[in-house]
Amino acid sequence: MIQLEGVWRTYRVGDSVVHALRHVSLAIRRGEHVAVIGPSGSGKSTLLHVLGCLDRPTAGRYTFAGREVGTLSDEERSALRQKSIGFVFQFFHLLPRLTAVGNVELPMLFAGVPAQERRQRALAALAAVGLAPRAGHRPDQLSGGECQRVAIARAAVMSPELLLADEPTGNLDRAAAAEVMELLEAMHARGLTLVVVTHDPAIAKRARRVIQMCDGEILEDSGALADEGGRRGAERPEGAPSAPSQSGVGE
Repeated sequence: MIQLEGVWRTYRVGDSVVHALRHVSLAIRRGEHVAVIGPSGSGKSTLLHVLGCLDRPTAGRYTFAGREVGTLSDEERSALRQKSIGFVFQFFHLLPRLTAVGNVELPMLFAGVPAQERRQRALAALAAVGLAPRAGHRPDQLSGGECQRVAIARAAVMSPELLLADEPTGNLDRAAAAEVMELLEAMHARGLTLVVVTHDPAIAKRARRVIQMCDGEILEDSGALADEGGRRGAERPEGAPSAPSQSGVGE
């Protein structure tokens, strides 16, 4: 489903060059549950942003469901995100003036779904995460765990193929974190491909596959298989050091 080949993501900060991703080659199969771990600044979130088409690689190739993402226009990338990719973030990113059902409706509003259908689907998505009675509440009237469940309903309402979760339990207590992970895992059990970035070893252990990152590189991949095409990678961007060997290549 997902194939990264020799991906770099490089930023310029003043006179310095920062390599957020370094020669990352990785494949994720449809229906996998993958955890990405590593210290702050290791490239976890940058990797997630590239996978979610929120950011473009500086070099290398990204293929999603057979489509080379680098060849897509901005409009095509936006349509791909809208149709196929859901996001759950640590800080929820709910609009404070909207109710829970209004927040869940947002992706469908941008997709042009008619108002009546939007409302029906949003209410069904909230019911699926146990929040039907809270549909008319704003985020400031909800607990952290409830806000994250609204965010999950919003991510799920367009029936994406891939769900990317960036520290989805980072602001939650242990009980709320367990509830959120159970919801995500139930979605995965129905066929969703799930990639979770986390600092929490207990959350990582729930995944079938764990990818460890450091300094923009994949150090270890518990589900990796050799992929010589991915190892060849791409031409290094300007200012990049020699490419390290990759142990984190999967297919």
